[in-house]
Amino acid sequence: MAEEQIRIGIIGAGGIFRNRHFPGLAKVEAAQVVAICNRSEQSGQKVVSENGFDADVMTDPYALVGRDDIDAVMIGTWPYKHCEYVMASLDAGKHTFVQARMAMNLRDAKAMYAKSQETDRVTQICPAPPWKGGRFLKRLVQEGYLGDLYNLYVWSPSDGRADPDQPLHWRDVDRYSGLNILGMGITVERVHRVFGYMETVSAQTEIFTKERPLSDGSGTGPVERPDMIHAMGKMENGAQAVFLFSGVARFGEGSRIEAYGSEGTLIYDLDNDTVRGGKAGDDGLKELPIPEDEVAEWTVEEDFIGAIQGGPQGDTSFYEGVKYMEFTEAVSRSVEQGRTVHLPLVD
Repeated sequence: MAEEQIRIGIIGAGGIFRNRHFPGLAKVEAAQVVAICNRSEQSGQKVVSENGFDADVMTDPYALVGRDDIDAVMIGTWPYKHCEYVMASLDAGKHTFVQARMAMNLRDAKAMYAKSQETDRVTQICPAPPWKGGRFLKRLVQEGYLGDLYNLYVWSPSDGRADPDQPLHWRDVDRYSGLNILGMGITVERVHRVFGYMETVSAQTEIFTKERPLSDGSGTGPVERPDMIHAMGKMENGAQAVFLFSGVARFGEGSRIEAYGSEGTLIYDLDNDTVRGGKAGDDGLKELPIPEDEVAEWTVEEDFIGAIQGGPQGDTSFYEGVKYMEFTEAVSRSVEQGRTVHLPLVD
């Protein structure tokens, strides 16, 4: 007997859907895209034509979520519409998937999570692309390789925004991106998964390029989101953690995680997906091969459809989204108020 089809409506079919989600959904036999809702009928029709979908083209998101022939809604808009459309989708009784970053701020993230707890529908945030060695690293930590974690360093230097002539992006604009900064949220999501949550956050940010040219050539616009963030604080497990994210580090390389504990050290080179480790008494660090059966794959679409069919929750639940949005909010408050912020945030 053929699998029951999960009929999907998509709001905001942009680049992430073209490059990732549509190819992923095509591999899932039970997934059927029945409607595409974009800002214009022309852009929606282009998506349908390019992907060979037998799907309706729509421009009204609320009409899409109200359709009886749609089981699940996937939302790919910029963060400024995530909360609004997630709430509408869940109110309409649809399974709901939303693109990262989860929300504009912690308030919206908490509202989305609270709504998800009022329903039996599956909710999922698009997880960050996995660290190939993430599961291996997590197992080593859980098995006590480090002993008590003392220090955690998360380095993410990039030159993606180093060129001052690079056009203004929606991620540079407060009203579209909210409090999100660079790839901070998706990286912190993965750090949480392996090492745990933060207890305090103290942060500094900077905007080095104050203006960028508009993509239509009509002038320049202000850059409102930081080019760089440096944050530090105490983790719930007692360790001290330091984070550096930069989009203006020319020739930036060496993205890595360094974890130092009472019994050992683990260093994960994110650029090359290699793990090195050493235990007390060893002569030094050595590469720890990632077991083939623990290599993490990015099975976003399969996980979402599988959860609807009764399988396990995908990697990034709404709760995990709230936790990384809490870190994002704490960074913003620390910068604004010039103080250390204690988590969990209660307002």
